[in-house]
Amino acid sequence: MWAWGLAERAVAGLLGSAGMNGGRWNTAVAVGVTAAAGIALVAIVVSSRRGGIKSPWRRRRRKPVLASKEWRSLFTPEGKLYDGGVKLVKRVRNGGIEPSIRAEVWPFLLGVYSLDSSQAEREAVKEHNRKGYLLLRKHCLRKNNEESKRLNETAAVSHEESISPGKVKESVTSLGSEEQPGKESLEEHIKSEEENSFAILEQEIQDNTAKAIPEKQTDENLCSSSSSDEDESEQSDVTHVEASHNDVASTHQSSVEEEEESMPKYSNTGGNTETETELSKAASPVKSSRTVEDFDTWQRIIRLDAVRANNEWVSYSPSQAAVTREKAIESAQAVCLKDYEHLEAHRIHHASRLVAILEAYATYDPEIGYCQGMSDLLAPLLAVLEEDDEAFWCFAGFMRKARHNFRLDEVGIRRQLNMVAKIIKNKDFRLYRHLEMLEAADCFFVYRMVVVMFRRELTFEQTLSLWEVMWADQAASRAGIARSSWGKLRLGAPPTDDLLLYAIAASVLEKRKLIIESYSSMDEIIRDCNNMAGQLDIWKLLDDAHNLVVTLHDRVE
Repeated sequence: MWAWGLAERAVAGLLGSAGMNGGRWNTAVAVGVTAAAGIALVAIVVSSRRGGIKSPWRRRRRKPVLASKEWRSLFTPEGKLYDGGVKLVKRVRNGGIEPSIRAEVWPFLLGVYSLDSSQAEREAVKEHNRKGYLLLRKHCLRKNNEESKRLNETAAVSHEESISPGKVKESVTSLGSEEQPGKESLEEHIKSEEENSFAILEQEIQDNTAKAIPEKQTDENLCSSSSSDEDESEQSDVTHVEASHNDVASTHQSSVEEEEESMPKYSNTGGNTETETELSKAASPVKSSRTVEDFDTWQRIIRLDAVRANNEWVSYSPSQAAVTREKAIESAQAVCLKDYEHLEAHRIHHASRLVAILEAYATYDPEIGYCQGMSDLLAPLLAVLEEDDEAFWCFAGFMRKARHNFRLDEVGIRRQLNMVAKIIKNKDFRLYRHLEMLEAADCFFVYRMVVVMFRRELTFEQTLSLWEVMWADQAASRAGIARSSWGKLRLGAPPTDDLLLYAIAASVLEKRKLIIESYSSMDEIIRDCNNMAGQLDIWKLLDDAHNLVVTLHDRVE
């Protein structure tokens, strides 16, 4: 604007001093000066776009959120989205989702439901996924039971070894009369929890096998009875007991193996392998060499992180915040949670849900298992999704992309940091050169943003808004919406699986002046990034990220 003011003063001065020379000359001078000022203004704008101090982006007005009424109008009478989900994706990308319908919309964005699915198909998927989650939880409970038995046996052996020889018999009797009931009580509790949690599942899953097993057992009993009649004089009661135990153990082992075979497992498609009718070779289930010790370690870390989880989510889920202490303690006991006595009821309940779902995920995807930071990604989902099985499958869909952040070899993290660096380099070479001087060109200072996806730099509501826009981009990419010219025209910026990285680069570019003029080390940049919480305008950030996608997508991906 200062250029236009300068031009006006120059024109006024020229016209005033040359007023005696005629109107034509005055007009020509005025036009010339105005044109020169316009050219100067254009040069300034271009210069700013090539790496000047100020960001060239303008803030656009956020469009209204996707509301409940509009959401209902997107479906046909059969429950299908009218246009294959294009309008849904566009609306979420531009304005987000009304909180009251997030639980309905998120499964579409996270790939739990296909964008072209019907209501009947979704009901079938929901029921199938519910059974799969319950199988995973049953497996986790069995591991808890086995771990409890190992601990009890170890304690018993240690106690026996510490007793003098003269009192061994007395001690063994004491162990049998005092400690054993406690052990049985624990086993009965776990067994009771299993029966309560999986009564319906057992009825449904074992319908096809319930007949086969009794028939097999009946045949074995007949054979055993016949053999017993023939050789009764040669067999003792002990032999019959041992045979009975062997039969039970064999049947139990077979049942466990069949159950493990039917459990859902992570595949490269990111979904439940049981729901996939045709899997390509590249999408086969991922095998893992993880051991029982790994699962025990994950369990310990999960429980620590769950108990330490904050309560930011409370205002977003009044029904969960109002849970009674009795119900909270019941949910804690169901997952064998300990050391929660100091927590309020809603935090106990929340911690129990974290444990249940994270343990199930560690079983579902043993290659990743559990790493600290995963609870940060799950907690916001639990605030919105009140059913554990739905929350689990949405989390599994979320982890389709995020799981690479938790690989032990950090290959996924390095790829993402390199991409952030590439975006900055292509957009603002001057800033990139300054980062090189500070030995920060690897963008390690945004490591935390990448791992937990801005969770600690944004408020709770901002986190939900960023994530659902990011999921909408991934859903559009997954469904191939942008492959058609019509899809590209309607979406504007092309969808990308890496919108988060563009947003991270945009947050750095917004601070370019401060970084270039004030910072002399990477530690200062890290400190600034870690103190970014509450300072970001999420919708301006998303607009900037989409602008970067438009201009740089073909060069950095």
